[in-house]
Amino acid sequence: IPLGLLAKSLLPPPTAPMEDWEKEADAPAPVSSKPKGIGLNPGATSFVFNPGASSFTPTVAAPPPAPAAAAPEEAAPKEAEQEEEIDENDPLWKVTLEIAGGDRKKALEMLEDPDALMSNPKVQAALGGSGEEWGDGSAAVSGAEEWQESPAAAEGGGATAPPAAAGGGGGASQGQAAAEDEPPAPAVQETDGDAREHLNIVFIGHVDAGKSTLSGNLLYLTDHVDRRTIEKYEREAKQRNRDSWFLAFIMDTNEEERAKGKTVEVGRAHLATEAKRYTILDAPGHKSYVPNMIAGASQADIGILVISARTNEFESGFERGGQTREHAMLAKTLGVKCLIVVVNKMDDPTVKWAQKRYDEIVGKLKPFLKSCGFLVKKEVKFIPISALTGANILKPVDPAVCPWWSGMVAEGANNTTHGELLTCLDQLSIADRDPAAALRIPVLDRYYDRGTVIIGKVESGTLSKGDPIKIMPTGITTKVDSLVSDEVPVRSAKPGDNVEVHCSLGLEEVAKGFVICTAGREATATTRFLCQLFLVDLPESRPLFTAGYDCMLHVHTCESEVVVHKLVSIMDAKTKTEKRNPRFAKQGSQITCELTVPQSVVVAPFEEQQQLGRFTLRDEGKSIAIGKILQLL
Repeated sequence: IPLGLLAKSLLPPPTAPMEDWEKEADAPAPVSSKPKGIGLNPGATSFVFNPGASSFTPTVAAPPPAPAAAAPEEAAPKEAEQEEEIDENDPLWKVTLEIAGGDRKKALEMLEDPDALMSNPKVQAALGGSGEEWGDGSAAVSGAEEWQESPAAAEGGGATAPPAAAGGGGGASQGQAAAEDEPPAPAVQETDGDAREHLNIVFIGHVDAGKSTLSGNLLYLTDHVDRRTIEKYEREAKQRNRDSWFLAFIMDTNEEERAKGKTVEVGRAHLATEAKRYTILDAPGHKSYVPNMIAGASQADIGILVISARTNEFESGFERGGQTREHAMLAKTLGVKCLIVVVNKMDDPTVKWAQKRYDEIVGKLKPFLKSCGFLVKKEVKFIPISALTGANILKPVDPAVCPWWSGMVAEGANNTTHGELLTCLDQLSIADRDPAAALRIPVLDRYYDRGTVIIGKVESGTLSKGDPIKIMPTGITTKVDSLVSDEVPVRSAKPGDNVEVHCSLGLEEVAKGFVICTAGREATATTRFLCQLFLVDLPESRPLFTAGYDCMLHVHTCESEVVVHKLVSIMDAKTKTEKRNPRFAKQGSQITCELTVPQSVVVAPFEEQQQLGRFTLRDEGKSIAIGKILQLL
């Protein structure tokens, strides 16, 4: 073996150079120049806290001598840095300094323990928190909830009186006096509500018909959206290579909707004219989101059915399986009292405001809407528009572009005597609203904000602040603490108003589909009822409707599983006579049957309360039947 290799093999392996962090780890710990904490004094007597004391006098031997001056000198730069970072106008700093009695050092130490600081009722009040108050508006603390000063402040030296003491001997402390001087929080200004009639409008129709663009342009043309916002949306739409989507971005606010160009959730916005107030509900058009559309349409008084006049687009939405048919049927079932059909995209190069195309669409829609239950000559209006350019929305279309429309308006063709959409809306009115009837508010949603807040639409009756109410079907009774309508605090709400009811309930005690009622005039909850059904479109996999058929029930804001308990009768289409106890029914049949739900739902016979008496049945992603309740069993 070569001598060099033998020598190399006997040497220890070379060590890798140490990293900086390894050197630091191996280095001996530096000796701290700071003094150690003061130890316990075994000879000390017990300490009794006197909240009225003005100073602290030790009764035992003096504590160990103060640490060397080096520590404060080292801490001084840190304190100076904190002093520089403090904003003297910050509300939190002001109230902390007040609690510390003007001692800035103590206030800084208190800020180092935010948990203890936030438990102080004065801090909660300054930051808008809620807590119990005395009659004079000053914050009160008592018993085990008494706020204690932060540990940092306790270690700093002698004990000081707490900022707010719950009674006791001795004089009032400095913090206590400051709490009493603090003015109460300003009360929210409530109003009697707007005297103008309020209408809920839902935009419905097939996907890509232009619903979001129309609702967005309606807000823009009425000055509810400023030009700078529109320019921002224009730039964003160009970046996505979708220049015509910028108006839809007003209503489609989340990233998923903007990326796909499809509305998912029901968009909500408020609009006001000199004559009326409106809440705009932009419903999704895709068949996957029909349950969301139902939630929006259940709140609506007026429906705007948006039809695309572009070649092949109307046909794809109107043929079997298209959302034009399903949306129109659901709108009538869910309580829409008036329908405006807007034939959109009339400015498209394939249409060019052609009267022939408009007449073709109107001719196909009329018989279908009649089969849905609409009185076409009274409840339905037709208007040709361009949602992108704004023609016939706020101002009439240029006669040079569409010469035939002004003549049809003058004649009152298709029950349309006003040529612009907004003018037509201002002329509509809902006649059957009864403020003296029993209160009925189907619960759409609820959330927690210093108490439970229930969202819904007043279908009948009047609700006022302080009224006792009962939540059905659970029967829980509570009181209205406050009311908000269209983001404005009000004293009372009338039929048609969208309200937020603040009450003292647990969040789990109310759910979507419950109904707020007048205490003493409650609605009825049941698990079985007799109804009249029209079978619209049964699934191919289940073509027979029999006893035991299970599907989903949609009634007002409630969704529940439902089972057919019994078929009572079926109407013979030829003889118009009823056949008792049929074994099954097919698509297109009109039947009377009994339905059963697993848990109680709040409903009513259609003749007594229309909004609680009409419903839809859905199965395998589509609406299979519409019906009305005849009797509760």
